Amino acid sequence: MLTQVSFPVSYSTLDCAALRRQLLPMFRIGPVVRCEFWNRGLSDIYLVETLSAKYVLRISHAHWRSKADIDFEVELLDYLRQRGMPVAVPLRTRNGELSVEIFAPEGLRYASLFTYAQGRVPVGDLSLEQSKKLGETIAKMHRTAKDFQCAAQRQPLSLEYLLDESLGVIEPHLRFRSEDLAYLRRLVADIKDSLADLPKTFPHWVICWGDPHSGNVHFTEDDQLTLFDFDQCGYGWRAFEVAKFLQISMRTGIARKVRDAFLDAYQSILPLTQQEIESLQPFTQTAHIWSWSISLEAAKVHSGSRLDEKFFISRLQQLKMFQTAQWQLF
Repeated sequence: MLTQVSFPVSYSTLDCAALRRQLLPMFRIGPVVRCEFWNRGLSDIYLVETLSAKYVLRISHAHWRSKADIDFEVELLDYLRQRGMPVAVPLRTRNGELSVEIFAPEGLRYASLFTYAQGRVPVGDLSLEQSKKLGETIAKMHRTAKDFQCAAQRQPLSLEYLLDESLGVIEPHLRFRSEDLAYLRRLVADIKDSLADLPKTFPHWVICWGDPHSGNVHFTEDDQLTLFDFDQCGYGWRAFEVAKFLQISMRTGIARKVRDAFLDAYQSILPLTQQEIESLQPFTQTAHIWSWSISLEAAKVHSGSRLDEKFFISRLQQLKMFQTAQWQLF
């Protein structure tokens, strides 16, 4: 029989009524009429409403983001908004803080309240006009963030982080697939060799959004956009940012002409060098490997049952397609 002590917890869902009673009054938003658990992703998302406005409350998962990670992100968003960039901005508490520590059963978690991004996620493909606006906006964001300074340290989107650490997460899952594991190790080494000479100076090395895709942007009916979810932001190569958009877009079936419109629009603001253009394919493979490792880590909270043979076969097949000469055609 188990002793009557607190049992260890790896994840808890925080109660909406308690958040409404204890946390939300810390912000100057007026009486809350609704607080609803909305989505469990890399963080927990709650939809909050007052009589006059909607907000998004994000609560990080313990062991996913440190206070320094959170501080960098919310200070970056505050900086971008002050300079006119269309981002969902974190609100300050009555004490002037952009995040609040929560002592959850599994450890420290961090809550931030954001303005609600007006509009909605594009249904189906991005339109050509929406894709152009997104490409232009990301380029302007890279340029605007050039002078951002923050005391908090954030993990850069380096090859060691994106590839070496991701490989370390994936390897145990492929221990009974020796050929696939050997292939992945060779590919990581080849990608690192091909990207070794990329400069780490502006405009090549910038602050990246980290997760640029149509699911993280709302468009109004007249195609005004707002970016949100900077959870994966950090210093990195702008070519990786573009490649991450390509990787997600190809996985979700966004048309080639729409992807090309994004790239052309980005380059109308910040042209890429030939070296950066040639790096897009290996960076797209890098983005795929990184997102694969994140999915494996997230499964610990969501559902390990999703990690069946079909999951790994699909990931490996897609990765191999990103290696082909026709990688942009699917």
